[in-house]
Amino acid sequence: MQLSEVVTYFNSLLPIEEVARTDYSLNGLQVGDPGAEIHKVAFAVDACMASFQRAAQAEAQLLCVHHGLFWGKPIAITGEHYRRVKYVLDQGLALYAAHLPLDMEPVVGNNAGIADAIGLKQRAPFGDYHGVKIGVKGELPSELNIEDVLKKLEITRESALGVLPFGPERIKSVGIISGGADKEVGQALEEGLDLYITGELNHQVYHTCIEGGINLISAGHYHTETYGVLNLMKKLGSETDLATTFVDVPTGL
Repeated sequence: MQLSEVVTYFNSLLPIEEVARTDYSLNGLQVGDPGAEIHKVAFAVDACMASFQRAAQAEAQLLCVHHGLFWGKPIAITGEHYRRVKYVLDQGLALYAAHLPLDMEPVVGNNAGIADAIGLKQRAPFGDYHGVKIGVKGELPSELNIEDVLKKLEITRESALGVLPFGPERIKSVGIISGGADKEVGQALEEGLDLYITGELNHQVYHTCIEGGINLISAGHYHTETYGVLNLMKKLGSETDLATTFVDVPTGL
């Protein structure tokens, strides 16, 4: 397939235009010749040197990431940014990025993937970000405790960035926004949810949770944003003849 065809595939699947005025990331093709032939696509969370090197070693012609190189404003191509851009160009590696579109896509997105992992039902959009709902909320088919949820997320209290068990012991309703959305726990409180799942955890959120009486799981920014990348990889692999590979570069954060 030509790169332009792969880009069209991604753009038709992900809500790029829906967040064009909201997401400060440069979503879509960030580096590459649209006419280039693509036989293998690598997937990673971050556009970093480790991801580029491992994609090149895997003989991929395209790397699809959640966090790209460009974030909607001019940036000097110097220092580490220069080295990253130069490496990508030297390797002939194309780069496609999907930030909020991959968080919010309701089937393969990060939040949908987390909801699938915990078995969330009766789903609805949740988490307003400049007028766009980027998360998901819903009901568990049966009540769970925090340990049950952690197990379904394949993490522990020790490996999570934080667990604030200040809500109901038996959890039924859950709100999810992957990545750095800990302060949006206020929206979960407004909707009367039992548990809020996100990636990061800010010091001040502790008081919001304990005073509001809600459970919060900070499962890690990186961990919560592998779900969409992996789902997108599986979908592309099942619907095209392209080879795919996942480049796992965990940060522990």
